[in-house]
Amino acid sequence: MPACFPRRYVRLGLLATALIVAMGLFVACADAAPPPAATPIPTPTATPPPVSDPEFAVTPVGLILNEPESSPGYTLFGLRWGNRKYLIDNAGKVVHAWDLAGGVAWGKLAANGDLLVAWTRPDRGVRIIAPDGTVKWEYRFRPLHHDFLQLPNGNVLILAKEWKTYQEAIAAGINPDCVDERGLDVDYLVEVQPTGPAKGEVVWRWSAWDHLIQDFDPSKANYGVVAEHPELIDLNFRQCERLGRNVRNPIDWIHANSVDYHPEREQILISARNLGEVWIIDHSATTEEATGRAGGRAGQGGGLLYRWGNPQAYRAGTPSDQQLFWAHDAQWIEPGLPGAGNILIFNNGDEDAAIRRYYSSIEEFTPPYDGLNYRREPGSAYGPAEPLWRYTAEPPGSFYSPQQSGVQRLPNGNTLICSSFTGTLFEVTPEGETVWQYINPLVAKANTPLRQGDPMPLRNIVHGVHQWDNHIYRAIRYAPDYPGLRALDLTPGDPIELYE
Repeated sequence: MPACFPRRYVRLGLLATALIVAMGLFVACADAAPPPAATPIPTPTATPPPVSDPEFAVTPVGLILNEPESSPGYTLFGLRWGNRKYLIDNAGKVVHAWDLAGGVAWGKLAANGDLLVAWTRPDRGVRIIAPDGTVKWEYRFRPLHHDFLQLPNGNVLILAKEWKTYQEAIAAGINPDCVDERGLDVDYLVEVQPTGPAKGEVVWRWSAWDHLIQDFDPSKANYGVVAEHPELIDLNFRQCERLGRNVRNPIDWIHANSVDYHPEREQILISARNLGEVWIIDHSATTEEATGRAGGRAGQGGGLLYRWGNPQAYRAGTPSDQQLFWAHDAQWIEPGLPGAGNILIFNNGDEDAAIRRYYSSIEEFTPPYDGLNYRREPGSAYGPAEPLWRYTAEPPGSFYSPQQSGVQRLPNGNTLICSSFTGTLFEVTPEGETVWQYINPLVAKANTPLRQGDPMPLRNIVHGVHQWDNHIYRAIRYAPDYPGLRALDLTPGDPIELYE
């Protein structure tokens, strides 16, 4: 795929060029050929790209590019743990802002104009905030991590972790060499029905711990033939790897990091980062049915209906078959959008995988759904063999965010990408051309916007990649006709960045 730079910069031309070099966001584009095909998978590199170690980079911030081909709307974003969230128009002007408290990771705008946010400091939980800033509902829930969403019935689905002791892990059939006294964290889901301004009732639950299999110890629970049960999760898959690299207490095994819901199918999509997979489960199963493998619309209880990204996890592939690497933000493309029903995901890359992958990509693929279940030939991996569409940069390593990040399909067929490590939002066409680009001017250390021309502080270096101090967790663009915007005053104000 030939390298292609934007056709023009709306401002700060020379500085914008410096930004792209400094923050690693070269853009790939291909000759237009409708419909776009998946780009070839770049050859993984065995070593990370060489980097210098600057303390800061002098770069432009705010709006960098705004072409006519960009999909109109308003983009919601903020610092990863910032207490202020912004809604900006495509010109980079602030149309609404929320002052929050508690280290908010990110938020979502509901159809009625409420803002749903997860906070993590000093406690954890979910809040629903009215357009005027009033907290309508608050639910304290310490196990919460990474993601949540509001279901069509108004309940809130929360991704959470539960601790299993060393003794519980051994009894479940884990290899004793792959666990220590810390035990391990296991991901689960709860659906919470608001019952008061600061109260909620758990009305549905699903846990990965109820759907294990292991072939290590026949005297322990969950013993069976892993390859014959793709609906179950191999307890020993990558446990030793997690023990070796884990610095947390307890061991972080699955690390689910996103959740999405398909209302027509009554299914839930989960990104299982550390296993290199996405899973689909049946939400129509009751809580009791969700602990087993019978019941629900698909008749499989809480077992995995579908999994994709790493068939090694159920003994149906080799390292060369792995397609997802520490991926984030798995989602069904919404009805009415190009690619509706397909799954879209930010494929981060992973230094520690058997096949090292020092670049990020966006993947879109079509699961083999027959209206009730997901088709698979016995003994084979779930399809598809290749994504339907892929975005990568040229060279591949110039677009690399090892952690967090997000993606979204837009109404005109373009795709919005959030590259967390560089605090950069950019929009690409189906052919890979960048038509909108924005650099977050907020920095965590100063807790204030940068003045245009000020240096961007360095936060960290992970896997040889600079993580700048304007780190964004995710971003969402809302089309001009989105109902939730009607409750907000969308009069454009000033940009976030400061000027002399």
